[in-house]
Amino acid sequence: MASDAPLPTPSPSPFARARASRTDKRWPRLASQARSVRQLEESIHRVADFDCSVLVTGETGCGKEEVARAIHAAGPRADKPFVALNCSGLVSALAESQLFGHEKGSFTGALGASRGVFRAADGGVVFLDEIGELPLELQPKLLRVLQLWEVTPVGSTEVHRVDVQVIAATNRDLELQIEKGEFREDLFYRLNTIHLAVPPLRDRKEDIPLFIEHFSAHYAREYDRPQWRPEPDVLAKLVEHPWPGNVRQLAQAIQRIYVFENRVDEVLASLFAAPAAPDLPPLTEPTHAAPAIPPVAEPVADARPPAPPADEPAVPTFNLDELRRLAVRQAMAATGGHRSRAAEMLGVSLNTMTRLVGECCPEIASKAGRKKASTATKPR
Repeated sequence: MASDAPLPTPSPSPFARARASRTDKRWPRLASQARSVRQLEESIHRVADFDCSVLVTGETGCGKEEVARAIHAAGPRADKPFVALNCSGLVSALAESQLFGHEKGSFTGALGASRGVFRAADGGVVFLDEIGELPLELQPKLLRVLQLWEVTPVGSTEVHRVDVQVIAATNRDLELQIEKGEFREDLFYRLNTIHLAVPPLRDRKEDIPLFIEHFSAHYAREYDRPQWRPEPDVLAKLVEHPWPGNVRQLAQAIQRIYVFENRVDEVLASLFAAPAAPDLPPLTEPTHAAPAIPPVAEPVADARPPAPPADEPAVPTFNLDELRRLAVRQAMAATGGHRSRAAEMLGVSLNTMTRLVGECCPEIASKAGRKKASTATKPR
């Protein structure tokens, strides 16, 4: 016989920490017009509620640290420390100390004790930038921390418990590094609980005018100058520029316009003439010069690649990023969206294929994300 008693209210998930108390936390950012960035912000909101490791990937200068700071600001750890460490700057002899701390006198020059990054960030977020640069000998020690959430300072036998969320970032292909023996596979899977791919600026052109307005207003305040606003034809060129350095390069270009405000046309001409790399000072002629390399012809707008040798297939473009995007999209189309078969066609692992789909086919990745949204997140 059925009972008329009301059903008990289910208790909230212990993994969605402080969801009810977090009203509508915001972080300083631009209102993006790009669909891929709006999807990324939705993922940030979701990840901020769940205490798990996050791997952020993307090209240099695209804003990976900003994503990490957004997760910190939008989550329950917002009032706790955010400690960032660039792994490419670690000194091999001191790397373990920088991460886990040391005791006074534990090595030459240790005049005092140090807490290390993990203990300094206790209760908050540790951001490990350029994780692909982490010394190989240090990777198993980091893995142990991520498994047990405890650290042992150099020169000590005392174990310290830590409560942190770890967010790692890289512009490298970690799976390729795994194949080369340069990165531990078990550490990769421990870090890659959630993967967020930050799109390059050239794939979010609708946001470029917003960035120009934002950085121009910033440097106008910084230098106490009238705000620079590009003419429509200049703005159109800036939107179509490839920006290999992404948002960082755009910000620096706007800054140069303010520094050389009497030579804006020259600054813009230099930017548009050399899209592949920033301006560098001229090199001094070496004593033993290398053999001269014939000059490369200037690229012609809308020109097609020259005809290949008879035994080689023609390619539609020489842009490697565009070739990769076309290969991924066509492999997914040829296999009816089956990632495993598409991965076999491209000769990559399924994990790499998943990342490539997220970068090259965001509309497919978003559909898969919606299907999995109801799946319960496992504890770390």
